[in-house]
Amino acid sequence: MTDTAPVSRWRLRLCIAFIAAALLATLPSELRAQPQCALSLVLAVDVSSSVDERDYRLQMDGLANALRDETVRRAIVQVGGIQVTAFEWSGRRQQVEIVSWTYVASDGAVFALADRLQRHRRRHTAFPTALGYALGHAAGRFRAAPLRCARHVIDVSGDGVNNEGFGPGPAYANFPFDRVQVNALVIAGADPDPVAYYRNEVLFGPGAFMEVANGFADFETAMKRKLLREIIGGALSGLQ
Repeated sequence: MTDTAPVSRWRLRLCIAFIAAALLATLPSELRAQPQCALSLVLAVDVSSSVDERDYRLQMDGLANALRDETVRRAIVQVGGIQVTAFEWSGRRQQVEIVSWTYVASDGAVFALADRLQRHRRRHTAFPTALGYALGHAAGRFRAAPLRCARHVIDVSGDGVNNEGFGPGPAYANFPFDRVQVNALVIAGADPDPVAYYRNEVLFGPGAFMEVANGFADFETAMKRKLLREIIGGALSGLQ
């Protein structure tokens, strides 16, 4: 049987290089003077009371390992770099920064970011799921971003529906979501069904999508798929 994996990897590299060149060509001249930045990415990590310590560890280890994945690292480097920030969320006022805005454009920078994420110890354990407040907080994070990037994405993960305060709809109506795409990583299994809720209430913006993890043990695999779609697939959608 012929091994097609090297050919597929070569095609992926060629695709990423083309995307990076096309994105750079479309940027205004004042943006080309800064480091090339394909994506501003806000990672919003659910630490509500339904997430126990084991689930939390699977979530943070999975996020860190997904970033360390060779294909994800190559995508980040070849699109010219991205800037990332992350925070944990649960109740109305329980949003805690994990990592401030960080520009990553090399393997070393990606590994350093992954290490910082993995070392974080959650601040809250006993609060409900205030998803609307988390989305509003995430939208505000773009104002503090040091670089102007081609795309703005919020990557929100969760295992349950909103059960405190306003929901996603009022957040989208009252916070600055212009040119922002909201994607979701949903951990399936709770009742009421979070998958249907995130699909119908949380996804926002052209090209928004959802990845489903079949339990927290599947979080890392789902996050790899999600990051690649956000780094590569989102860029292709933007060019189209």
